[in-house]
Amino acid sequence: MGDVSVRPAVPAHAAAICAIYNQGIDDRLATLEIERRTAEERAAWMAARGPRHPVIVAETLMEGEPWQGSPAPSGGQVVGWASLNPFNPRPAYDHVADLSVYIERGWRGRGIGRRLIERLVELGRELRYHKLVLAAFPFNTAGMALYERCGFRTVGIYREQGILDGRWVDVIVMERIL
Repeated sequence: MGDVSVRPAVPAHAAAICAIYNQGIDDRLATLEIERRTAEERAAWMAARGPRHPVIVAETLMEGEPWQGSPAPSGGQVVGWASLNPFNPRPAYDHVADLSVYIERGWRGRGIGRRLIERLVELGRELRYHKLVLAAFPFNTAGMALYERCGFRTVGIYREQGILDGRWVDVIVMERIL
């Protein structure tokens, strides 16, 4: 997986982040979101985030171009993104972050998700979070296996948490103490 770098997202990544997020919405595997997003909305979402809630991308390198650590897009393809998100606005929850991770369809199952989650764990520690949490669909078996391999454990199930395509779906809640 040396041909992919994980780096901070920049505004120029908004369209690619949007396209991958829309795949997740369409696939009904990773979010209760049902309305597709726009690149402009994703750019505004990124701009509104503070330093404790970073967005990162996994990006292919241009052939023959080693990554030099610059956060600017190299001209490669964004193949996944992830973020640390506010868990709850109450100050008592300031040391807990929710995470999101989305992988481009053609790149799923190739280790991109694991690299993104590992980087989020590193960032979580750097940002002094005590715990990371996530919500997942039990029928997303690949995602569930990934989260478990990355050290997350199931702490509960929200039964009939939302409606997708006219049917109730459960959501599994997972956590990892840092």
